[in-house]
Amino acid sequence: MTQLASGIWIAIQVIIGYNLIFPIILLLISAVTGKKKRKFLPTETEPDYAIIVTAYLYTDNLHAVVSSISKLKYSNYLIYIVADNCDVAGLTFDNDKVVLLRPETVLASNTRSHFHAINNFKRKHDRLTIIDSDNIVHPDYLNRLNEAFSGGFSAVQGIREAKNLDTTYSRLDAARDIYYHFYDGKLLFQSGSSATLAGSGMAFTVELYKECLEKKDIIGAGFDKILQSEIVKRNRRIAFAPDAIVYDEKTSRPDQLVNQRARWINTWFKYFKFGFTLIAQGIGNFSWNQFLFGFVLLRPPLFIFLLLSLAMMAVNIFINPIVAAVWLAGFISFVAGFIIALKKSDTDPRIYSSLVGIPKFIFFQLISLANIFRANKRSVATKHYHTELTAEEQTN
Repeated sequence: MTQLASGIWIAIQVIIGYNLIFPIILLLISAVTGKKKRKFLPTETEPDYAIIVTAYLYTDNLHAVVSSISKLKYSNYLIYIVADNCDVAGLTFDNDKVVLLRPETVLASNTRSHFHAINNFKRKHDRLTIIDSDNIVHPDYLNRLNEAFSGGFSAVQGIREAKNLDTTYSRLDAARDIYYHFYDGKLLFQSGSSATLAGSGMAFTVELYKECLEKKDIIGAGFDKILQSEIVKRNRRIAFAPDAIVYDEKTSRPDQLVNQRARWINTWFKYFKFGFTLIAQGIGNFSWNQFLFGFVLLRPPLFIFLLLSLAMMAVNIFINPIVAAVWLAGFISFVAGFIIALKKSDTDPRIYSSLVGIPKFIFFQLISLANIFRANKRSVATKHYHTELTAEEQTN
């Protein structure tokens, strides 16, 4: 192997391999910087919220989400339901805080739905929060968001806990979310950077949201990737509020998993380039927030870097057993980091028992990878099948 080829081979391994040890590195960074983290305090005022609930095609869960919102321990808000391409005949709400909007033309876009709501605001709201039509909201949700805003932040990501753990797929989906909430939410924020956005259960000042996305027409999945990049590009930090809880429905069937992950993987390939921009800005601005967040955006989906790492270790078994041993140590580090995330979180015992299904879960994500170029054509909405729980059953 020539010196150039050897250098390229080493560089490729480093680029892939650092993803295995990144969780442990983040643990160490947060352990040092976490002592300086800002503590959120309860607030006595009630800023005015617009709660935007987006629905595309399906309205089955809207009454449940509105019912949960109506039980908020908060009074200063309005609910804007954007029923895009939905049959709203018979869809009524006995709640004067609900504004039901039915766009005249099909929007088929999250941000278009959000701005349809914004353009139809009944009053000037201070903040907006985005909720999916399949979510259930914890009664303290807005109060916990307020605590984060009171720390001087203008963007906050809450936590999305599992609403359903009815199948192995939904439990593994929940395990994945726990991992990302712990590292890309809690620890990344504690380390002085920004929590990544999760698509719902997030809130912003209306001014910031409009500033970031008003001039962008985003089609397909991934608006949260663009939004978080725009926020951090302005060197704003996205706070993480672990007690601002929405209950999110997890994928429970293979066809759901394939369609959803195809869209998500497609968005990573489209938007990972933002990471290079933020790293460069971080260096130029001496901004740790931008620099560290840029590295997070460059990281591929879990199953991709795990499979690539496995391939690298297998190759090195034959050409350099010592390096293969280093790869094995990297895998052990990653598994330890994954277990730490589960142990440090309030993890349902059923999730632990589902971990034996990880190979099958990865297999269906490989099928998703094969469909990424048709991702947004397969479906722009996820159909759900599990039996709906009431807000009382979920939040008690």
